[in-house]
Amino acid sequence: MNNNIKFFGAHTSASGGVENAAKNAVAIGATAFALFTKNQRQWSAPALTAKQIDVFKAACEEGGFSPAQILPHDSYLINLGHPDAEGLQKSRDSFFEEMERCERLGLDRLNFHPGSHLKRITSLQSLDRIAESINMALERSSGVTAVLENTAGQGSNLGFAFEQLAYIIERVDDKSRVGVCIDTCHAFAAGYDLRTKEACDKTFEEFDRIIGFEYLRGMHLNDAMRPLGSHIDRHAPLGDGEIGWECFRYIATDDRFAGIPLILETPDEARWAEEIATLKKFANQ
Repeated sequence: MNNNIKFFGAHTSASGGVENAAKNAVAIGATAFALFTKNQRQWSAPALTAKQIDVFKAACEEGGFSPAQILPHDSYLINLGHPDAEGLQKSRDSFFEEMERCERLGLDRLNFHPGSHLKRITSLQSLDRIAESINMALERSSGVTAVLENTAGQGSNLGFAFEQLAYIIERVDDKSRVGVCIDTCHAFAAGYDLRTKEACDKTFEEFDRIIGFEYLRGMHLNDAMRPLGSHIDRHAPLGDGEIGWECFRYIATDDRFAGIPLILETPDEARWAEEIATLKKFANQ
């Protein structure tokens, strides 16, 4: 595979079966996609059947999607930094199940929000729980990388600062199976400027210094409705928000972002095909 290829896609619907996420990605001209492998608002789901797995793998093959082009996302209910023993255990059990689903589907990464201290324990205590949760998940699975997503830092959510993500990674035993997904809207909301080429240079130099590009396993390409440093997570269509097109042109033309899923979570699904086509055009310039 050409390591300079850019894989652009969106978080497509898996409604009616996980294989539909691949089919929906093909329909919008995507070369990558994200999906929930089960209902993201439920703790548990029936185990995948052999038939479901076969149909999913066939749909991915038909659409030309290798695992490097797919970024599954876990349930929004999971909080691996939960302050309470019961909530933490419930989250861990659900996360272990999500890792197992990815493994059975032949996927090699699972994207998730790190967790929240809920203002009941310190940030560091919560970050330690997240790292411990990842270690437990990696021991119970094989071949799947745990991919931490940066957050906007809304409420008590952790992972908005590059230093927090680096703190977790440092405490993960198997560094080959931990990575990060950078969401542009979340980064901007957390105070990392992305509006100009110079701002992008500075932000990604900081990312490389604190975390390292070797840990980048995916990105969410979203414009931001709210201003820099708002700590409010509101996505906008590309070019319609506070970030603007320059950032997305930068990512599309920089080789450091090649070979990983670059995923839209922009709010207007009707514009996904157009946004993907524009990103592809940038990449080919």
